[in-house]
Amino acid sequence: MPRATPAPSTAASAAPAGADPAARDHLGHGLRTRHLTMMGLGSAIGAGLFLGSGVGIATAGPAVLVSYAIAGVLVVLVMRMLAEMASALPASGSFSVYAEHALGRWAGFTLGWVYWFTLIMVLGAEVTGVSRIVTGWLPGVPQWAVALVVVAVFAAANLAGVRKFGELEFWFALIKVVAIVVFLVLGVLLVLGLLPGTDPVGTTNLLGHGGFAPAGVGGVAAGLLVVVFAFGGIEIVTIAAAEARDPQRAVGRATRTILWRILLFYVGSVAIMVLVLPWDAPVLQEGPFVAVLDVAGLPGAARLMEAVVVVALLSAFNANVYATSRMAYSLAGRGDGPAVLRRVSRRDVPWVAVLVSVAFGVVAVGLNWALPDTLLGILLNAVGAALLVVWVLVAVAQLRLRPRLEAEARARGGRLPLRMWGYPWLTWATLAALAGLVVLMLADGSARGQLLSTAGLVAVVVGIYGVTALVRRRRAARAPAAPAA
Repeated sequence: MPRATPAPSTAASAAPAGADPAARDHLGHGLRTRHLTMMGLGSAIGAGLFLGSGVGIATAGPAVLVSYAIAGVLVVLVMRMLAEMASALPASGSFSVYAEHALGRWAGFTLGWVYWFTLIMVLGAEVTGVSRIVTGWLPGVPQWAVALVVVAVFAAANLAGVRKFGELEFWFALIKVVAIVVFLVLGVLLVLGLLPGTDPVGTTNLLGHGGFAPAGVGGVAAGLLVVVFAFGGIEIVTIAAAEARDPQRAVGRATRTILWRILLFYVGSVAIMVLVLPWDAPVLQEGPFVAVLDVAGLPGAARLMEAVVVVALLSAFNANVYATSRMAYSLAGRGDGPAVLRRVSRRDVPWVAVLVSVAFGVVAVGLNWALPDTLLGILLNAVGAALLVVWVLVAVAQLRLRPRLEAEARARGGRLPLRMWGYPWLTWATLAALAGLVVLMLADGSARGQLLSTAGLVAVVVGIYGVTALVRRRRAARAPAAPAA
C-alpha cells in the first residue's frame, strides 16, 4: 500500500513575503507531544461542555452521567482506531487519507471535504460567539470589529509556523484545563461541605426530584444525542501528528493521556452539577458552571466563566483554522483540490490553504449575522451529524487497513506502534453502536433533521466527486498516448 504522504505538487508561482519562490510543498515537524496532548484536550473541551452540559442535564436528569459515559467510551474506541492508523501512517489528511486507502478515492474526497465544510461553518459560529460576548463587555465596540481582530490575529498565528501555533494552542488549552481542574476541586469541597457556610450535599439532588433517571431509558437515549457530539475536536491530534517530531510515538502518547482526562473532565464536572443542584433547576440550563460557582459563593462567577468561554471559543477557532488548512493541503496533494492549496511558505505553513480557510470563515460569519434563521440554519443543520460520518468511516477504514498495516510492519521486521484493542470484535461493536445512534437520531425530531441534512451534504459532495472523476477520465482519454520507448 502506498505511503499516506501525498505526492508533491508541481505548481509554482509567486507567493507572499515569507513564501519560498521554489514553491515548497512539504510541512514542518515542529510539534511536540505536549502540543498534541493539549491540542486534543483543548479542542474537545469547549463551549459544548461549558454551556451545553446544562441542556443534557435538563434532558436526562442525573442519568445524563450514563449518557456521557456511553458517549465517552464510544469516542475512546474511535480514537483508538484512529490512533492506530495515524501512528502507522501519519498524514495531514488523517482519516480522509485512511478512508481513501481503505475504500477508494471517493471516500477520501468525500470525508475530507465534508470535514472541511463542517469546520468552516463552525469557524463562523465561534467568531460570532466571541464577538457577542466581547461586545457585552465593551458595548461601544461593534461586533464586526471584534470579529475582524479575531480573524486577523489567528490568521497571523497560523501563518507564523506550526511550532508557534502549537505553543499558542498549548497555552489556550492550559487555561481551559486549569479552569476545569479548579472547578472540580471547588466542586468536591462543596459536595463534602468543606467550604465556608456549606454542608455536605448528600444524594438528595442526585436521587430526588423524580429519581436518578426521571425520564427513564428514553431520557438517557435523548441525553446521548445531546452530549455525544460534544467530544468532537479530539481528532485534530491525528491531523497534527504529521507535523510532530516523532509522529509514531507522539500520537500514541497523546491519545493515551487525552482520553481518560477528557472522560474525567466531562463526567466529573457533570457529576458535581447534579450533586450540588436539582437537575430541573433553571439556572443549570442558563449556565451550569456559573450556577455551581454561585452556590460555592465565588464572586464574579458569571464574568469569570464568560472569560473562560471566550478562551474556549478562541482556542477552538485557532485549532479549526489549522485543521481546515491541513485537510485542504492534503486533498490538494492527492489531486482532489486546487493545486494552489499545496503552496508552503518558508515557515513550512500551507499559507494559501490557511488564507482560504480564513476567508470562508469570514463568509460564514457574514451568514451568521445576515441570515441567522434561514440559510445559516440550513447549513449548520447540515453539519450537525457530520462527526458521525467521520466516526463510521474511521471504523470501516480500520477494519480494512489493519491486516495490511500489520503485514507491512511484519515485512519491515517490526509491529504496529499502536494497536486497537480486541480487533476486529470491538471495531464491529463500535459500528453497531454507531448504527444504534443513527436509529436514535431517526426517532428524534430535531436530530432526524440534522441526520437527513448531513446525508444531503454527503450526497452533494459525492456528486461533486462524480463530476470531477468524469472530467478526469475524459481528459485522460483525450490525452495523446506516450511514445513507446
